[in-house]
Amino acid sequence: MENPLLSLTEETEKIEKTLKLHFQSDFSYINEITSHILSAGGKRVRPILTLLSANICGSNDRKLHELCIIPEYLHAASLLHDDVIDEGEIRRGKPSAYKIWGNKKTILAGDFLYARSIELATHFGNLKIATEIAKTVLLMSEGELIQLQYKNLGNITSEVYYDIIFRKTATLIIASCKIGAYSATDDSPKIKALENYGNNIGFAFQIIDDLIDYLPENYKTGKIKGKDIKEGKMTLPLILAMERSNTNEKARIQNMLAGNINEDNLHWIFNFINDKGINTEIRDKAFEYIEKACSALEIFPDSKEKTILTEISRFIGARNF
Repeated sequence: MENPLLSLTEETEKIEKTLKLHFQSDFSYINEITSHILSAGGKRVRPILTLLSANICGSNDRKLHELCIIPEYLHAASLLHDDVIDEGEIRRGKPSAYKIWGNKKTILAGDFLYARSIELATHFGNLKIATEIAKTVLLMSEGELIQLQYKNLGNITSEVYYDIIFRKTATLIIASCKIGAYSATDDSPKIKALENYGNNIGFAFQIIDDLIDYLPENYKTGKIKGKDIKEGKMTLPLILAMERSNTNEKARIQNMLAGNINEDNLHWIFNFINDKGINTEIRDKAFEYIEKACSALEIFPDSKEKTILTEISRFIGARNF
């Protein structure tokens, strides 16, 4: 399936230009770090969702591209913090920022981007937009803390996992959609529809992203294999594996989460998850969320924006399978 974002090249270029205008600080090292993460690529899905959500609600705001960059700054800030916490060495094909500038400067640069996002959200004279962004920063921070609390432990439940991905992933995608809607309308049903859309594609995206780490080697995804378990993260594939394992298998998984990982162990857990049908079950769960996302858009009349939003949700499901 072709990436639906390719049909928005002109809008993406405008977003890129606007991104470069607002992350500047008076301190050069902050500019270096923020430029490092923002220039490393990325699909700019969140700004595009803001743009499409605004347009599908009838926006004609000339400052719309400024609004669109807010969630991308939040996303970049979260990546800077995540890499420090998870000790990830590569981000988008480049060394993680903390490997170059150290933990302290990288964390503070992430704080700067969070603060810049909140400050930009006040530029539109719309309290709902500013409140949504402030709430999103709060939820994302809570999600990171909850995930850190369970790091290297084998006792996380599906309920906790879903709470974490709601806070860390879905909430930012929800905000991307809602601030676009808020800029254009006060129509509660339309705003709620876009909130539901964002929530469902957020869950689908993260579930699939977590599954990629455990796919058989013949899937050419480009993601580092076993990254999550090496970082002590229990994501849905591992949670379901724990539920379906015997005492010895549970002990082996917990031993891996504690940091005792080798190629034999990784090979074993990949095969275990595949042989138990967990890959298929998670994929089917993601598709359920995608169908819910598409259904949420039914309130809107047919339009270019509706078509692309639908294609984005389906592309999330098709990109890795």
